[in-house]
Amino acid sequence: MSRYFQFKEFNTNYRQESVAGLTTFLAMAYILFVNPSILSAAGMDQDAVFVATALASAVGCLIMGLWAKYPVALAPGMGINAFFAFTVVIGMGIPWQTALAGTFISGVIFFILTLTKIRETIINAIPDQLKLAVSAGIGLFIAFLGFQNAGIIVEADPGTTIVALGDLTAPTTLLALLGLVITIILMVRGFRGAIFYGMIATSIAGIIFKLIDLPTGVVAPIPDLSPTFGVMFSHIPDLFTPEMLVVIFTLLFVDFFDTAGTLMAVARQAGILVDGKLPRAGKALSADSIATMVGAIFGTSTTTSFVESSSGVAAGGRTGFTSVVTAGLFILALFFSPLLGVVTPQVTAPALIIVGVLMASSLSEIKWKEFENAIPAFLTIVTMPLAYSISTGIALGFIVYPLTMVVKGKYKEVHPIMYVLFVVFIAYLGWAV
Repeated sequence: MSRYFQFKEFNTNYRQESVAGLTTFLAMAYILFVNPSILSAAGMDQDAVFVATALASAVGCLIMGLWAKYPVALAPGMGINAFFAFTVVIGMGIPWQTALAGTFISGVIFFILTLTKIRETIINAIPDQLKLAVSAGIGLFIAFLGFQNAGIIVEADPGTTIVALGDLTAPTTLLALLGLVITIILMVRGFRGAIFYGMIATSIAGIIFKLIDLPTGVVAPIPDLSPTFGVMFSHIPDLFTPEMLVVIFTLLFVDFFDTAGTLMAVARQAGILVDGKLPRAGKALSADSIATMVGAIFGTSTTTSFVESSSGVAAGGRTGFTSVVTAGLFILALFFSPLLGVVTPQVTAPALIIVGVLMASSLSEIKWKEFENAIPAFLTIVTMPLAYSISTGIALGFIVYPLTMVVKGKYKEVHPIMYVLFVVFIAYLGWAV
């Protein structure tokens, strides 16, 4: 095992890698409870999604660790799960079973792309400014959901503003605010797993003040997966519609670039880049795409590489054994389903808001003084939360970007694929309206 993972070459050992795997798990364990909470809003069985989340994460981590040999953990991605539930299912009225089928197909396409040079073509076609804008926009959208779950932002009375400040004295809102304050303190103090610990503290406070029912137990048999397992296969024929094609593209786009960015960032931190390039890039990206397909079969939205893996790297993780340890902990977590009952919307709200903060950090890299970049980026970012649709934000940005570049006289800098997408998204918005 030591030789397989090249412990000597990376100056590491079993203890260091195990601690790193535990650290990564604690940093991202919140997804076990947040993901079922979000997808249950789309009508999915919460217990089944919990199991699907744990299994998809474990499979993804194992493939990444054993095959690609990277200290990178995977789990159903934040942002993509919100797109799945609130834009696709609730907003567009698409059954969650069909949305899962779309997730599966996006994983298949992703896998095919990793095997060909088309991968590099697509990466080069989408301008960095739009990639940054999409990340920041999803961050704002997630934070907006968090404020809503907390009761901080509510729907305004008819005839007034669209949204308004909620009742900050309401007990459940005070609980969410307490959780947010605790999580912020932990984040600022640099605690690894701050989001997870913040959720634990909020749940305990809710139980103490009788705002959350005490769980019936801590350990229990693994819940039934059948409500979501494999249901998407019979809905694959439903994918051949204009709206589902856009959904599949959006799932693919977000996952593809989120994964590439995360892998580069974590590999750079771990010092395992070779001449500025990612060794075994094909295997790493394939691990992500396979995890997405497996996750869709189990019954969860897109599974992707987590930037929280950087916490494990900071703790000394350098090889794939770190991810193998994280996988084992996700499997162990399957027996703690009773804790789902204490994870109310007020408990997950601080996590959503903080994840929004982390994703919005890409705002600093946008070239705001170059209006040909700033305008499409801004429209992408602001449209996502205001239109309550990630795909609409992406569509608007991809339409405006070629226009601003042409007006600026930089039409040659726009990849031909972007002009094709320009036409596709105009058709999509025209059809959606």
